[in-house]
Amino acid sequence: MVFRTDLALENTEPSRHVIRKEKDCTVTRIDEEGNTYVTLEVQSISDHLDSDNSLLTLTAQELTALLPEKGSVLVAGLGNRAITPDALGPLAAEKILATRHIKGELARVTGLDKLRPVSVVSPGVLGCTGIEAVELLQALVKELNPDAVIAIDALAARSPSRLGCTVQLCSAGISPGAGVGNARPRIDKSTLGVPVVSMGIPTVVDAATLAADLLDGDTDGADEKIAPRGAQMMVTPREIDLIISRGARLLSMGINTALNPSLSVQDFEELT
Repeated sequence: MVFRTDLALENTEPSRHVIRKEKDCTVTRIDEEGNTYVTLEVQSISDHLDSDNSLLTLTAQELTALLPEKGSVLVAGLGNRAITPDALGPLAAEKILATRHIKGELARVTGLDKLRPVSVVSPGVLGCTGIEAVELLQALVKELNPDAVIAIDALAARSPSRLGCTVQLCSAGISPGAGVGNARPRIDKSTLGVPVVSMGIPTVVDAATLAADLLDGDTDGADEKIAPRGAQMMVTPREIDLIISRGARLLSMGINTALNPSLSVQDFEELT
């Protein structure tokens, strides 16, 4: 049985985890094959309001450590906005402050002349656009020549307890859909030619993975019950709307803060 997950925390031996505590957050760092994976385990995003922006600030700090210190950044919100568990990327992209176009006199008179150049896009999904996300991003990278790309996407977990309670950042890029058995071409440095940092929150568990976990891997004869008529099923929390809404704010404002720390979260919320 193959257990599907996008989380490095669930895919590596615990002996390779470097763990530290930050207030109410457990931070796990995993270094593997030249890439870094950082996982923030928190209270449920749907139950906990980050009123002092401590989790947001921590997310921004961990992101800053994975990005080049200077240069322009392209932010890509991956996923399908019409499907709630997959809408994290597009909704987060809506709150990213785009600054690449603010130049010259406009930048001076608005007091935004020292901001890092940021551009943002939601490439959609193949079924809606007929274009792979990596194809669109390759064209944009060729035209815009950013120094790095940040890809935001909803993730799949193996354990339901991690849904809406985990934030993952990594320097390895991402393969959209891999955690739900629908892997699209990878979005990483090898395909785009620039560093790619991915960010995400798990919003679904593959039903077959959940069943196998609950049955200790013994799913013989249960295939029709797990996937009736061969249809793959996904499990998502009842409060998924709130997880997506708060998760999108967390990631977008974390990115904004990491890229342009001279502005406050309130500034970003007013400007976006």
